[in-house]
Amino acid sequence: MSTKNPKMSGADIFFECLKKEGVEVIFGYPGGAVLKIYEKLYDIDWLEHILVRHEQGATHMAEGYAKATGKVGCVLVTSGPGATNTVTGIADAYMDSVPIVVFTGQVPSHLIGNDAFQEADIVGITRPITKHNFLVRDVNELAPTIKKAFFIAASGRPGPVVVDLPKDVILAETEFKYPEEVDIRGYKPKYKGHFNQIKKAAEIISKAKKPLLYVGGGVVMSDGSKELALLAKENNLPVTMTLQGLGAFPGTDTQSMGMLGMHGTYWANQAINNCDLLVSLGARFDDRVTGKTDTFATKAYKIHVDIDPTAIDKNVVVDLPIVGDVKHVMAELAAEISKKPEIDQWWNQINKWREECPLDYENNDGKLRTEYILEKLSEKTEGNAIVVTDVGQHQMWTAQYYMYNHPRSNLTSGGLGTMGFSVPAAIGAWYGVKDRQVISLSGDGGFQMNMQELITAKANNVPVKFIIINNSFLGMVRQWQELFHKEKFSFTDLGASNPDFVKLGEAFGIPSFGTDNPNDVDELLDKVLAINDGPSIIEFKVVKEDMVFPMVPSGASISDMMVKRLNPNRML
Repeated sequence: MSTKNPKMSGADIFFECLKKEGVEVIFGYPGGAVLKIYEKLYDIDWLEHILVRHEQGATHMAEGYAKATGKVGCVLVTSGPGATNTVTGIADAYMDSVPIVVFTGQVPSHLIGNDAFQEADIVGITRPITKHNFLVRDVNELAPTIKKAFFIAASGRPGPVVVDLPKDVILAETEFKYPEEVDIRGYKPKYKGHFNQIKKAAEIISKAKKPLLYVGGGVVMSDGSKELALLAKENNLPVTMTLQGLGAFPGTDTQSMGMLGMHGTYWANQAINNCDLLVSLGARFDDRVTGKTDTFATKAYKIHVDIDPTAIDKNVVVDLPIVGDVKHVMAELAAEISKKPEIDQWWNQINKWREECPLDYENNDGKLRTEYILEKLSEKTEGNAIVVTDVGQHQMWTAQYYMYNHPRSNLTSGGLGTMGFSVPAAIGAWYGVKDRQVISLSGDGGFQMNMQELITAKANNVPVKFIIINNSFLGMVRQWQELFHKEKFSFTDLGASNPDFVKLGEAFGIPSFGTDNPNDVDELLDKVLAINDGPSIIEFKVVKEDMVFPMVPSGASISDMMVKRLNPNRML
């Protein structure tokens, strides 16, 4: 009697693999090369498929899902344009270390390279922007490849993986065998830090007079917030965070110094310039943080903890590297520190900097300003919402004024700076965490880049609150034009061509509201925060010429902060 398993098609194997990986939701769009998969999907009830309206939206939804949950986000699209439409989202996930697996259809194997209908070399196209990618040429390799894809995406420093599925592989049959373990030669992520390095770091922290913790998105990705709190609170250490690190440490905590870098707080950047010890935790010393690297934290002994060994000394040379999962290393480091550093004078200095140049904005002229909206939003949600920002001025103001109290609450496009991220990513986040409020914040420019996904939100009754900060400009680009390009506002004025966003929302069947009056903010926020049976929209028309400060000019030292407008009389 045969003990062999019955043969299954590649399409059936595909779904069996997803079930083994615990996938609950997949974001996709059908097409010719993946029709067999969609045929099987028709009869599957354990997997939720979300029909997007553009494949870029699918990748951002998968990112939002992954960032909000820590799980791997999944995408399914067809070949050719279906695959190439995912490229921006894949690049975004690569820059921000987001674990997603993108399954792309492909023409039959024998037609690859023949310029067949809807053929694109997606493996070649995405090679520089994926952690790894695969072209499955044999149905017998399908299950092992999918196993590897999920393992690679989620382990070590997370990232996107593409799996390209030729049509004949999807149709072919074989026995289903799913590997229990993965062993990839040359890929062995290191999770525990070297004991001697950790011991040395603990001694240096104990002796420091002006220490500073510089916290990046790696702490959030590793679920290391509890370990960070233990390390910081037990030793009274000041904590500053990158854009992706916000939420890793409560923004309302007295030891939080907010964000550092180009639009960071004055006191955080001053602390960088004057600290004698800088401990980088899951951060990569990117240019928006460091400014001019040879003037960055020149007085500090630098410790760098990162799971990715290639990140060490990549942008800034450090004194003590520790390769390992930052969650484990922080726990080991906290246990090893036997004596708290004596830093009362350091805290006195930090608090003087806070008083010297606090975050501030004009709020007595009767005009509606973004900062006021964000303060109200933070107050009403008590810092507990998942806030998904797009890219630009509102993104930086949110980083400054929304007080995140939990990790995986600040979802944004950091490294790539992808306009159009927020609307789909917020939808994806809600599918991952349905018991929390999800708020999408977009400028009027970025909102228009993926506003078709409002249809996805409405069709599925996704209760995301979509807030549009409308200054009728590409605001951050306009800010740079005023400051550094002779006030030549070239092709950044959107006012004459912008749609009426309230009417647009109503056309989608979404409750939509709008105002330019600060007296309406409370009422409108309360109204949409109470809507939980589907999406809602608020359009806030804000002051056109407002700029984000503090600001460090590109390529300058972070000591060269601009804290106010050069031309205060400039009016548009």
